[in-house]
Amino acid sequence: MTFTLYPAIDLKQGKVVRLAEGDMDRATVYAEDPAAQAAAFAEAGAGWLHVVDLDGAFAGEARNASAVEAILAATTARVQIGGGIRTMAAIERWFRLGVERVIIGTAALSDPALVRAAAADHPDRIVVAVDARDGMVATRGWADVSDVPVTDMGRRFEDAGVAALLFTDVGRDGLLKGVNVEATAALARAVRLPVIASGGLAELSEIRTLRTRHGIEGVIAGRSLYDGRIDLKAALEACR
Repeated sequence: MTFTLYPAIDLKQGKVVRLAEGDMDRATVYAEDPAAQAAAFAEAGAGWLHVVDLDGAFAGEARNASAVEAILAATTARVQIGGGIRTMAAIERWFRLGVERVIIGTAALSDPALVRAAAADHPDRIVVAVDARDGMVATRGWADVSDVPVTDMGRRFEDAGVAALLFTDVGRDGLLKGVNVEATAALARAVRLPVIASGGLAELSEIRTLRTRHGIEGVIAGRSLYDGRIDLKAALEACR
């Protein structure tokens, strides 16, 4: 299995930001020009970009579409997009614009039939976001916590034709505490789907550790890249 690094471009009001624990009031602006940031990541060798419409995640519909379009125009890197994607029309619109994968989170819990229908129409191009607080699925920009365990959520889509599960430990996201390797690995063992790790990546050694765990196919890198704790080229090399 190829291990992939996904540099993150989180969008708030058209700017590149990082949040702490998903809190919109704890946002740090890292770049004013998302397209330029995307081009820089691609120039350094990134083949994928992980883009999140943060405003959309709370609004339930796209809020940073123009910034995403600029990103798509600025680079040939493949883009996976998440944030407030809760209808088939929204999914189709992103694919028409040129994104490679669509990430569904809140709707995967409230409307699993949507995920199945989208994955049937677009095999291996739908990613299910499994965001966790204390092992339970969090939705609506992580503002709400359900009573559904993350493993149960993942198992619902094992036969749906989705590309992967994106697992985020919300309590670590944006805090440079380190990825929750054990929880990510436990989910990967429990389901028959590839898992992408997310939330808190802080050191190159974590990439090397994640690579060795069965079923984990990649990791999201955000604040650690922007703060210079991890060099992107070194991180990409660690993935090989």
